[in-house]
Amino acid sequence: MKIERFQQRFSRVATCVVVMIAASMLLAAGTGEVPEFTPRQCDPARVVGPDTCIKCHESEMKQWMQTPHYRTFDVLHRTPEAKEIAKKMDLRSIKRNDTCVTCHYTRQLQGTRERVVAGVSCESCHGGAKDWLNLHADYGGPNITREMETAGHREKRLAESIAAGMNNPTNLYLMARQCLSCHTVPDEKLVNVGGHKAGTDDFELVAWSQGSVRHNFVRSDGAVNATSDPARLRVMYVVGAMADLEASLRAVSKATEMSTYGRTSAARAARTKQRLWDIQRKIDHPLVAKALDAVSQLELKLGNESQILAAADAVGAAAYEFADVDGNTIAEVDAMLPDPSQYK
Repeated sequence: MKIERFQQRFSRVATCVVVMIAASMLLAAGTGEVPEFTPRQCDPARVVGPDTCIKCHESEMKQWMQTPHYRTFDVLHRTPEAKEIAKKMDLRSIKRNDTCVTCHYTRQLQGTRERVVAGVSCESCHGGAKDWLNLHADYGGPNITREMETAGHREKRLAESIAAGMNNPTNLYLMARQCLSCHTVPDEKLVNVGGHKAGTDDFELVAWSQGSVRHNFVRSDGAVNATSDPARLRVMYVVGAMADLEASLRAVSKATEMSTYGRTSAARAARTKQRLWDIQRKIDHPLVAKALDAVSQLELKLGNESQILAAADAVGAAAYEFADVDGNTIAEVDAMLPDPSQYK
């Protein structure tokens, strides 16, 4: 199905108002600038490796070792599918090129050489820790534990760690975007030539973050992998849909030919937009309306990169704000949440 057909689907909602202004103007006062949307390959020079994290996060590490993210290191390069993609892309080694490593592995600078040291690891999501590790582990003094830390010090510690390069663990939009920067493949050639899938078709933030990859042990000092409360799950579901739409639009904007990558990305954008409309019918929220307005008459076609990216920026800005919404005010979304039996 051609991209033009999805263009028509995006323009049928006559009740929306077209918003075609720069994303910087859409940012609400006080939210700050939304960081650039891009796959975050850790700077190998700042990677300390998972063996360092286990010193304080043993429970989290044990949970990680049960996930496909961990097993990638030993398994991915051996699969027939990966070998076939590498052959089509003329890649000699899956572990020694940016195309594969960006999303599937963690590299570390060892001496003068960069080496793959893990699959999708702690630092793949939280950022290379060299510059923020000590800040992150300081609870207020040498004899102060996490349980003894004051609220003021925790706030200061997180702010300083984030400023030093730690990916924000508390903003749900930034978490969603980190996942989607790889679960929507950012490489047209990899799909059209290599035969790689254009993304994870059934990715949905609640289902994919609350299953095997969940590692919420901090609340119980390593004893229990706590589930998120209903209010947080509601916000997570809405933010996840908005971030998915943004990521899909960014993928469409990269398409240079009428082929699998562009068509699949456009289909995902249209599908996700419809899900966001279903959410809006239940909660009637101004930030969701802002995201939908940005794509109401957007043309998903080749050569329209600037307008598609402007719409993606607007959707991301709205999602960034929505991450601060009180989930208790949007209980109507409960009927749309995946059942725990659907968690991945």
